[in-house]
Amino acid sequence: MQNQRHNKSFKISSYYRNLVTVTVVAVYLLILAGGIVRSTGSGMGCPDWPKCFGQWVPPTSAEELPEDYQDFYAEYRHQKNIKFAKYLDVFGYSEIGKAILEDESIKEEAAFNASKTWTEYVNRLLGAVVGFLIILCVVGAVYYIKKSKTIFILAFSSLVLVLIQGWIGSVVVSTNLLSWLITVHMVLALVILAVLTALYFVVHRKEDQKEMQFIEHNKLTYVLVVAMIMILVQIVLGTQVRESLDIVASRLGDALRGSWIEGLGIEFYIHRSFSIAIAIIHIYLLFKFYKLKDELKKIYTNVKVLMSLIVLEILSGTIMAYFAIPFWAQPIHLVLGSMIFGAQFYIFLQVVYTTQKTNKKEYAIS
Repeated sequence: MQNQRHNKSFKISSYYRNLVTVTVVAVYLLILAGGIVRSTGSGMGCPDWPKCFGQWVPPTSAEELPEDYQDFYAEYRHQKNIKFAKYLDVFGYSEIGKAILEDESIKEEAAFNASKTWTEYVNRLLGAVVGFLIILCVVGAVYYIKKSKTIFILAFSSLVLVLIQGWIGSVVVSTNLLSWLITVHMVLALVILAVLTALYFVVHRKEDQKEMQFIEHNKLTYVLVVAMIMILVQIVLGTQVRESLDIVASRLGDALRGSWIEGLGIEFYIHRSFSIAIAIIHIYLLFKFYKLKDELKKIYTNVKVLMSLIVLEILSGTIMAYFAIPFWAQPIHLVLGSMIFGAQFYIFLQVVYTTQKTNKKEYAIS
């Protein structure tokens, strides 16, 4: 028997729905751009933040910079790290702050490279676009605050998280791409993605509701949670593999690119083997939803999309492992991982929505 929905309803503007959709797509593009920055080694293309070499439009040649620019920006970043170390000290992580300040490699300043500078700059421009879109989402959510606090809370939370993400990004630059900070930066990007995915689901869920039967399938939510945790672990493992890859690449050079995989440590083999476990749990999910395809038609379709993403992710990883890590495969591998997490979370929301109890009040959004 279907649950009766609360009889109070309100309309979500198609403009706002489209705005949220564009914002989610822009976040995926930003993650892709970040992967390109990482794969091309352009992370330090701009030594300061939010400007680039002190300019809103970066230079195109070293001649546009003063002779002592490397010393200047090395000192600039060091002063910023001193402030960051003080923050760490306040939260009881003084040893980490001390290690950052004493690490001489962090103080090294790379020579100007126009292509890397502009690659990083475009990444920052896209980040600014995402920030602007999220601000518009918050402004638009104010209109619905009396009818649905959830919409405003999700939009506002995404803005707060993006501001924090921007600050962490500046610290990533000041610490010369400190590995654990890059991992934090990536995980927070996924949190932002989850919040925006929830916002997308809320403003579009009337469309999903048309094809859903409100029946009990609570066990599936537990499996989805495990699958999401596994993907998060896999992404963190991937950042560690990337860190090891940077070290190997620096040691062997591009001429021996085909030998980079052989120089990786145990992290790579754990990362590769863990993908098998991820494939198995998603095959299980596909099987379970296949049995419910008549009841949960739209969710089953989304699970098939999720399974396709898993296959493409494994394929991109295989290409990197056996074809000398082509630079284009790295950002694709990263964005596919993010899309998998986003798809998992969206399906999770769909399943939770179908298992709500009849006595729970909620609005049917039209």
